[in-house]
Amino acid sequence: MQFERLDIPDVILITPKKFGDERGYFMESFRKSLFNEAVGNFDFVQDNQSLSADAGTIRGLHFQLEPKAQGKLVSCVTGGILDVAVDIRTGSPTYGHHVTAELTADNGQMLWVPAGFAHGFCTLEANTKVSYKVTEYYSPEHDRGLAYDDPEIGINWPISSGKAVLSAKDRRQPTLAELGAMFTYSQSSVGSLEG
Repeated sequence: MQFERLDIPDVILITPKKFGDERGYFMESFRKSLFNEAVGNFDFVQDNQSLSADAGTIRGLHFQLEPKAQGKLVSCVTGGILDVAVDIRTGSPTYGHHVTAELTADNGQMLWVPAGFAHGFCTLEANTKVSYKVTEYYSPEHDRGLAYDDPEIGINWPISSGKAVLSAKDRRQPTLAELGAMFTYSQSSVGSLEG
């Protein structure tokens, strides 16, 4: 596997090796020892999957508060997505910045989004299925969101706001300015958080 730190170095793009022949391909989609060495020792406790019927479906931007903050390892099983991570750690040199990656069933890439980031994606094809591992169980009382179309963040989604398919919840999330301090950045090590 190849691990590539993006412009926000705590967010890591992971590219597994595919071994193909006339039958198709084989790949290891996760190996704990390699992940621990390159990213850190995280305990994944829940696997989630979503199916989006329409291209142009935006899910996010979502996160959970401490002590139930989640790190996410995101992959696309069918179709494709533009995956987005927004740094919401107060005091971070990249606070309010975002990174994107195009994850598809064909490229097999995954994105590691640590706690302290809001996460979301837009589907590039109909019937796109996304799978992700999380480091903490879903907790409705800690569940929060950030406006996907906040101009301060400036995400260049692959669909116009008027044509995006969104949940009612995601249409009314607060902007970054309205959000307030959710996480605090610590410079002691890459990716470290204080609750």
